Amino acid sequence: MSPTLYLDWDGTVTARDTLHMVIEEFGDLEVFQAMEAELERELSLDEVIAAEMRTITAPFAEVIDWLVERVTVRAGLRELVAAHDPVIVSAGFDEFIQPILEREGVVARVVANTVSAHPDGWIATFRDTPLCAICGQRCKRGVIETAAPFAYAGDGISDRCVALAASRVFARDGLRRWLDQRGAAYEGFGDMDDVRRALAGD
Repeated sequence: MSPTLYLDWDGTVTARDTLHMVIEEFGDLEVFQAMEAELERELSLDEVIAAEMRTITAPFAEVIDWLVERVTVRAGLRELVAAHDPVIVSAGFDEFIQPILEREGVVARVVANTVSAHPDGWIATFRDTPLCAICGQRCKRGVIETAAPFAYAGDGISDRCVALAASRVFARDGLRRWLDQRGAAYEGFGDMDDVRRALAGD
């Protein structure tokens, strides 16, 4: 039997990061660029995301409708969910994920943060999980049972720590480069079909 599969959402399931898309269209790009520059230094990922969301004042329904029209998911999501019942674990927001899943006709387990719209700036609420003893952030290890073997697919900063705990890692883009720098093992993937086919070989 294959280990439980956990999937990152933004940039892994989706072709583009939905948080970045929303900030570029509705938020303040100067704040976004400044926050991204601080990410590798003093600020936590949660602090960066919260600051970026505060620059958005558009009505919630307008933003969600815009996302549903524009977000592209990688090929094979429906088939991967049907075959392996993965858990989507995201540093982003459930409110951004669920409408896309509904559009795709996919029902999947999701663990994510939440966001609420306010006229003076959106407010992000983050999962109430303890800080990780390994990376010092509220990372995805806190919502994954790392004592049991699991497979993980991701692409970015929020996937780094948890990827090191996985028994099998599927990586692309920034996560792939980060793992390369550390000589850590992983399997590359282009879309969800690649992940499904690799797991079917077990």
